[in-house]
Amino acid sequence: MVDDVRRLSDELARDPGSRVFVPLGEALRKQGQLDLALKVTLRGLERHPHFPDGHDLLARVWVDRNELLRAFDEWDMVLRLSPGHVSALRGMGFVSYQLNRLPEAEQYLSAALEAGDDDEGVRAALANVRAAQGLPAAANDPVSGEPVLPHGTAHDSRFLFSDVLSDPEQTALLLDREGLVLAGAYIGYDGRDLAQEVGAELSGVTDAARRATRHLELGDWTSIVFETEVAVVAMSPSANDGLLVLATSRATPLGLVRRLLDRCLERAQKWLGGRY
Repeated sequence: MVDDVRRLSDELARDPGSRVFVPLGEALRKQGQLDLALKVTLRGLERHPHFPDGHDLLARVWVDRNELLRAFDEWDMVLRLSPGHVSALRGMGFVSYQLNRLPEAEQYLSAALEAGDDDEGVRAALANVRAAQGLPAAANDPVSGEPVLPHGTAHDSRFLFSDVLSDPEQTALLLDREGLVLAGAYIGYDGRDLAQEVGAELSGVTDAARRATRHLELGDWTSIVFETEVAVVAMSPSANDGLLVLATSRATPLGLVRRLLDRCLERAQKWLGGRY
């Protein structure tokens, strides 16, 4: 990645009018150099004000800087320049989702799928949006992306908790003892399902919690709730040394967090009971 940035920077220096500013800005964005990515992108757009991919990149930089309304406006510009632009439709859908504008989110995410977006994260988000609005979704619907599972399960396992969670900023994952995702989804701002990455980071948590509580003579652990700078996270052990993880916004009352954790755990236990 560092070599790519150096190579692209050299190319842009040789030809300041080149559209290489887009891959360069994207590489910087992925490295977390958001200020520099923003600077490169804005300079590029000064030379190419009607380049849709440049505005798409700028929108993603705004999202990473948590400037969601600016990102939405930028993707709106992309659609004006390139109607049906899949990345813009997806982005506007996810921003609307994060802002709890559920009818708009459904509109844009559906349009992204109809435009040919085959990203599983888009399908998962659309299913969550529809569930949050109380809208029905038929099994095997190509837009809802909810295929019928074996053993009579009515939903794709990614959507196991969608009707339990009450807010787009809430998410839940059910992991096995190795950190592999059994159910649930974690959708990032860019529409990707990050569940597997999150699960990998949390592998071994159940064993670590058990060792800690035994060392402190606290008995068996039942749940942990902690706050980070951006979220409240709750965890509880599940069957077969698995782990249930719930994440909500910091504005969620702790009492509600615990109730949601209990409801998700109950759902997971019932699902696991029917699965094995």
